Amino acid sequence: MKRIKISTAVATAVLLLTTTVSAEDAKPKRTLKPNMNEVYNTLPTSVDNFADAFTKGMVYGHLRTNVFRWDWDSPDNATNADNKAFGVGGSIIYKTAPLYGISATAGLYYSNSPFSGLREDNADVGFVKSGKDTFSRYDVKTEGDWEMVVLAQSYLQYDVAKTSLKYGRQFFESALTASNDTKMIPNAFEGLSVESKDLPKTTLKAAFFTAQKLRDHTTFHDVITFKDSSGNSWNGNDDSGAHKGLSYDNFNKAGEDTEHDLVVAALSNASIENLKLDFTYTAVPEVLSSAIAEINYKINLGGGYTLTPGFRYMEQFDNGGGEIGGASLSGKLAGSTSAAAYGYQEGNTLDGSAWMARLVLGQGPLTLLVGYSDVADEADLVAPWRGFPTGGYTRAMAQLNWVANTQSTMLEAKYDFG
Repeated sequence: MKRIKISTAVATAVLLLTTTVSAEDAKPKRTLKPNMNEVYNTLPTSVDNFADAFTKGMVYGHLRTNVFRWDWDSPDNATNADNKAFGVGGSIIYKTAPLYGISATAGLYYSNSPFSGLREDNADVGFVKSGKDTFSRYDVKTEGDWEMVVLAQSYLQYDVAKTSLKYGRQFFESALTASNDTKMIPNAFEGLSVESKDLPKTTLKAAFFTAQKLRDHTTFHDVITFKDSSGNSWNGNDDSGAHKGLSYDNFNKAGEDTEHDLVVAALSNASIENLKLDFTYTAVPEVLSSAIAEINYKINLGGGYTLTPGFRYMEQFDNGGGEIGGASLSGKLAGSTSAAAYGYQEGNTLDGSAWMARLVLGQGPLTLLVGYSDVADEADLVAPWRGFPTGGYTRAMAQLNWVANTQSTMLEAKYDFG
């Protein structure tokens, strides 16, 4: 796996340029929605010659910092210990102007933890919890490097009518995939995607990805394989929702490939007034796949109040991964034919399902939500791509509530002071 290092001087220049760009614009050209999805308020307009494609392109900047302090009431100093993390950095993104529908985007992201008093010692990075995305644990462990410099976006784009194709490093939002841009550097994928809005009130999306870069990584890696050939758990898909039984070693032992692809197809339709229908298919061929159907209907109650009931159902299919990694995300059932010790009905299958329901009451800036989810007493749900099966229903921050036979309830209140 090739690793590219960019100097601190370059990263500093990036941040200075980012500051200049942000100061010049009264209205941000690029913003993050409350769900942290990226939105471009202003895009370059089409040009008719090659030179203008670059000179009339646009630069977007973003400065950010994150500080974390984790204080355990009863730390055991073995798996749970008090910890802290700090990151400062930003991003600079350049988009060329479209020429005959063809354009390009490059996004450079930077994060650093320069103050030793605000971060853990190198030997203790494994204790860092929610703040781990401000640095790369693998880089700290292997090189003592607290900097992350990543070209997370780098793609060619072709637009025709209301259809857009992208090839390269990019973000892709769907039920189980997300940029999840809540820390320093977003989650990104490498491959081909298409999005079309040519059909009335319908959005069609599809993607074929060959690699993923999690938020605390500086290189792209396999979309599902846990650990690398040396057994390092921080150099593969080590997402908090990763299936640890689907490891490099276990794939090798089973005579299977350790490199996989991720296939996504999604449809969203709002043809019927106040009714929104969504369907998403996600697959890692020869490992597992899933189908998610969702329906939301908005009811106008008068006086500015709306009530939106929602329902989501997920079915997960075992396509060979169960015999390799087992039914549990912990990896403890890898290669097992008996699951009695861990409470699973079957230890060597990833067949599973879940259903969710919610009511959302809205009035102006106020939103109240009550949600419920039920994961069947089968296999755990597998989704290490930063989209969450129970997201928007019962998934709160840092809670992965898609282990088999788990029932969850969530009450949430939001008020937009803006």
